[in-house]
Amino acid sequence: MRKFIIGSMLGVILIGIVFLGLGYKASPEPNNYYEVYLNDKALGTIVSKDELEDYIDENGSYYKNKFDVDKVYSPKGLQIKKLTTYDGDVDSVSDIYKKISKDESFTVRGYEFVIKGQKAENEGEEAKLVTQSIYVLDKDVFKEAVEALIRTFVGEDQYKAYIEDNQVKIETTGEEIQNVYVDEDITVKETNIPVDETIYTDSSELANYLLYGKEQKANEYIVQAGDTIENVAFNNKISPEEVLISNSTLTSTTNLLYPGQKLQIIETNPQISVVEESYVVEDIESQYPTEERYDENAAIGVDKVIQDGENGLERVAQRVKKVNGVINYVVPEGKTVLKAPISKIIMKGTKYIPDVGSTTSWGWPTDSGWRLSSGYVWRTNPVTGKRELHGGLDISGTGYGSRIYATNNGRVKEAGYHYSYGNHVIIDHNNGYLTLYAHMSRINVKEGQVVARGDVIGYVGMTGIATGPHVHYEIWKGCDYCRINPMSMY
Repeated sequence: MRKFIIGSMLGVILIGIVFLGLGYKASPEPNNYYEVYLNDKALGTIVSKDELEDYIDENGSYYKNKFDVDKVYSPKGLQIKKLTTYDGDVDSVSDIYKKISKDESFTVRGYEFVIKGQKAENEGEEAKLVTQSIYVLDKDVFKEAVEALIRTFVGEDQYKAYIEDNQVKIETTGEEIQNVYVDEDITVKETNIPVDETIYTDSSELANYLLYGKEQKANEYIVQAGDTIENVAFNNKISPEEVLISNSTLTSTTNLLYPGQKLQIIETNPQISVVEESYVVEDIESQYPTEERYDENAAIGVDKVIQDGENGLERVAQRVKKVNGVINYVVPEGKTVLKAPISKIIMKGTKYIPDVGSTTSWGWPTDSGWRLSSGYVWRTNPVTGKRELHGGLDISGTGYGSRIYATNNGRVKEAGYHYSYGNHVIIDHNNGYLTLYAHMSRINVKEGQVVARGDVIGYVGMTGIATGPHVHYEIWKGCDYCRINPMSMY
């Protein structure tokens, strides 16, 4: 009986072992997958990171042909993180690809050039740091574009002679370039570039952007009888130099035009600042002074020329700084008188100084050796970068602290400081004209004071908004700020 019981127990145990053995499963192994994120948003799970990257490249044939590259990459914001999980559900790479392409652009390998420079948005405002990126696939494209822009502003032959150290030495007169450089801070890094960015593959296309900026459209102008480059430029609100840049057949602002000639009119908007520093020696006419004598026996207002004036000639040496072809700063280095000017002598019918100026005879506001750094022209403001009419003459070259003269008899209407003009003087000549003299280092007259032509009213400086020492000179006709071209009075 005991044997039967023991045998039965053993049987039950064996049957239990059999059933337990049949129901046993081994613990599963975890899967190594990859979680895909785009800009920190989860898109799904894939089996292979390499498979997704290969799929992106294989489906990028359009961009390979467009940019002539060998490989297309994932977007910058794509992250693929390794994931260990017991879950066996995964997404196909084609589904993940579709999700990516809806939200972000794929990329190609290239270079990002970052341009940093100071620029004021509006006149009178403080300059702020402005940054822009330019994308290329080949660094030489950017280098060649910048070289082309430099040649545009400096001149093809002049720049070549400078680079090859083959400039003509100055014996009497001439110009020698001493330095050429780009003023902005430019850095470069290799990076993945989104295919929807503007990517330059041609240096001439990039040079065009660096010169004109975006969305520049050329207008055609048909030359009329009597047109000159200067009046064509003025009437189309660009500078004479811009006419030359956009019309390669023209070599000088003195070139003659013929009726029916077609000219391209385009406003330049340089994206970088090409700086040219030169040593210049020129023979410049010196404006003859006008001497007034008074005859107490003649009626007031009766003027009589008793000696005609004659301009002199001086050999003037200056260091000139240009930014994008426009004079920015002039430092006098000396001058030699080749021919002394002869004064014009006018006999005025009064023994006292009248506050009424002549309408037919005007003096010059500076000493001899001057240079017009900007005329009465349409131009891009060198401070704000905006297109505007420069309503007077910028006269430089006589040096910081040199004298500024009243150009006609009159009464000082204003003498003080203005945020843009700096230290300035306005004279009412009581003959329908007023004159303005700006950027003085120091004022030498007071409001209400009567001045005669040739009186020292201040000294050359660069107060207010000015890039270098000069006097900004305006003539108004008929009312305050009704500007006319001052050169029309000489």
